[in-house]
Amino acid sequence: MKKTISNTFYEGERPLYASSDLRIEKVKFYPGESPVKESRNIEACKCEFMSKYPFWHNENTVIEDCLFTVYSRAAIWYSKNIRMINTLVEAPKMFREIDGLYLENVRLTNAGECCWNCRGVTLRNVEAKGGDYIFMNAEDIEIDGFKLQGNYSFQDARNVVVRNAYLDSKDAFWKTENVTVCDSVITGEYLGWHSKNLRLINCKISGTQPLCYAAGLVMENCEMDETADLCFEYSTLNAEVNSPIVSVKNPTSGNITAHSIGEIIIDVNCRYPGDCQILVTKQIC
Repeated sequence: MKKTISNTFYEGERPLYASSDLRIEKVKFYPGESPVKESRNIEACKCEFMSKYPFWHNENTVIEDCLFTVYSRAAIWYSKNIRMINTLVEAPKMFREIDGLYLENVRLTNAGECCWNCRGVTLRNVEAKGGDYIFMNAEDIEIDGFKLQGNYSFQDARNVVVRNAYLDSKDAFWKTENVTVCDSVITGEYLGWHSKNLRLINCKISGTQPLCYAAGLVMENCEMDETADLCFEYSTLNAEVNSPIVSVKNPTSGNITAHSIGEIIIDVNCRYPGDCQILVTKQIC
């Protein structure tokens, strides 16, 4: 049975260091460092964190209806089995090196450099703003319901499934491997460069020079808007685009099907001219 601490406050260094089997309710953690570090089997409910590094090297932590202020930067690092629900996070650099991370109904308002090197991540109905480099080097990620504003997202990530997302992100999915994105909107230039096995299903894409240098790219029932020009340079792909494409440049091999293509550029720098088959299904006269 867990001991309960409620309706109090702590400040300074390590007030609940190395705790175990503890429930914390309506507790405020004022400025200091590492208040619940090196702890096991902790539940935090309706708490407010103003101290730095509150949950480092922890295992089996449940956080619900809490607030992490901007002062609680780098709050949860080097930990296992973290579950966060109905929580507002104003702090930057929130998660690093986590094995087993579950977020549901969480808002991250300063999400830069968040979720680096995390493994086994599940997101449900999460919003992240200012999320530059979110999920860098992360792997085994499952997301359903995600609104992101932040560039360079998912860089070098592996084994990712994203559903029902709106991603406003320049340079998203660079050098990723085994990523599937379904029923989503992706807006931002230079999408998916140097990726391997990127699969886009029922997605809407905008931004210049998308999906270049991609290996094993698959697109199913996707749309590309008028800003998505100079697509697929040096990519191997099988793309079904149910909209016009402004321009395609020097694809390496595979197949491209689109309603129309404004310009097909095959110049002297094309590596394997003719190896990519291009089919226009609704050419506009």
